[in-house]
Amino acid sequence: MVRLALQTSDWIRVDPWESEQAQWMETVKVLRHHHSELLRSLPQKEGWDQGKAVSPVPTAVPELKLLCGADVLKTFQTPDLWKDEHIREIVEKFGLVCVSRVGHNPKDYISGSPILQRYQHNIHLVREPVQNEISATYIRRALGQGLSVKYLLPDPVIAYIKDHNLYSKDDSWKGTGAQNSEGETS
Repeated sequence: MVRLALQTSDWIRVDPWESEQAQWMETVKVLRHHHSELLRSLPQKEGWDQGKAVSPVPTAVPELKLLCGADVLKTFQTPDLWKDEHIREIVEKFGLVCVSRVGHNPKDYISGSPILQRYQHNIHLVREPVQNEISATYIRRALGQGLSVKYLLPDPVIAYIKDHNLYSKDDSWKGTGAQNSEGETS
C-alpha cells in the first residue's frame, strides 16, 4: 500500500524489508536493519596515514530517526508494550521526530519518562501549521465502520484495501476503541 501511495513521489522511496519478514518485527530491530543498510550504502573513501593505508572511512553519515505521531510517543508509557531498553536505544541511538496530535501533549510524555527526559535533546517535536487529525488509526477505524476514506488516501490504495478486504467489518483486524453507531466503544 505504501508503494501505491508513493508511486508519484520522486523523493521518497519504499523499502519492503519489514513487510517481507515472516513475523512481526519490533521497531528497534527495524531501525537497526535500516541503519545498517544505510551505513553499508555510504561511499567509502580511502585514507592515508603517513604513507600507510587506513581502513575505509565513511563520508558524512546521515541520521536515521523514527517518525511518529504523539499518540505513538504516549504508548511508550503503556506497561509491557515497549521494552525500556528498546525505548532507550531508539531515542539515544536514532532519535525521534514526533508530530503533534490533538489531545496529546508530547512535552508531558517526555517529562513523565526518565528515559525520554534523558534523551530529550534527540526528540524533535513538530507542530503542523494546519492541524490534521488523519492518522493510520483513524483510517482503519473509519474503514472498519464502513465509512468512506475517499480523498484521505490515494485511489490506488483505496482500491488495494477494497480488493484485499482489509480493515472491513468482515476482516479479522479489529481497531481498538472504535465506536459503533450507538457510540459505544468496542
